[in-house]
Amino acid sequence: MIAKLARILGAAGLAAALAACGGGAQSAAPAGAAGEPSRVTLRVGDQKAGSQVLLRAAGELDGLPYEITWAQFTSGPPLLEAVNAGGVDIGGVGNTPPIFAAAARSKIAVVAADRQSVHGQAVVVPPGSPITAPAQLKGKRIAVAKGSSAHYHLLAVLKKENLSFDDITVNYLQPADALAAFSSGRLDAWAIWDPYTSQARLSNQAKLLLDGDGYVNGYNFQVAGQEALADSGKAAAIRDYIARLQRAKIWANTHQKEWARVWSQETGLPGEVTLAAAANRTTTPVQIDDALVASEQEMADAFSAEGLLPGRITFADFADRRFNDLVKKDT
Repeated sequence: MIAKLARILGAAGLAAALAACGGGAQSAAPAGAAGEPSRVTLRVGDQKAGSQVLLRAAGELDGLPYEITWAQFTSGPPLLEAVNAGGVDIGGVGNTPPIFAAAARSKIAVVAADRQSVHGQAVVVPPGSPITAPAQLKGKRIAVAKGSSAHYHLLAVLKKENLSFDDITVNYLQPADALAAFSSGRLDAWAIWDPYTSQARLSNQAKLLLDGDGYVNGYNFQVAGQEALADSGKAAAIRDYIARLQRAKIWANTHQKEWARVWSQETGLPGEVTLAAAANRTTTPVQIDDALVASEQEMADAFSAEGLLPGRITFADFADRRFNDLVKKDT
């Protein structure tokens, strides 16, 4: 089972992901005027069970007036490395990767946001673990993907217990490697997100120590490259893509069984896992407003205070609000 999962969830480096960009292209419409998406190829970075599968399940890949090519990444940080390098134009990540990308002065901009249920964010421990409270994480071996949403979740948990990263043995691992280490007993805990949370709990009998409630803001982002945004045709395609993705996420909230079935078929994950993960992914599109920026700034400042970021960033400098009008008031 672990070997199969390692193949399914296996880490892919930046070069490998960029090489995969040719898969999943959609047919382009005839050429249109400048500033329209036709004749454009939008290169989208994705993660496991991410936007491509969701858009297909919701029927939102039908009738595209541009092409899409997809590149798969193991987590948000390498995806944003590709956005910065110009290898992809846009991609979906959690609440933390843009902070690390901003600290690296990457050429990125947060262009769309949603707020997701925080129950899929979790710290899990092995079956039979004596750990029953977060204070007991002190001195333990804990895996997390560096710069991921789970990275901040773990930081917030430690801070609440008056602990720091100096009080644990942190193993910076991508999900597939962390799963292997967790399953073989080499870890005391794992900070992760869905569908890996549901996979660990249902297929590996992991125990939930805590979820994201009270620790994380639940934001997820679409992040685009500044070069792509400066191109009128790609900017138009990005606008259309964001609108389709928002509709797909709203659809998934009320069609969890259909979404979970396609998710399972596309990834090979067990249906019980994808159904549990779908239930944990209820999503509301939100505008990039001052409250969102302030919440992300608070996170960035916490990383800086911990010495995990070089200096201080200003998150507002990386927030692009031009697509806020796509968020309907009643969503």
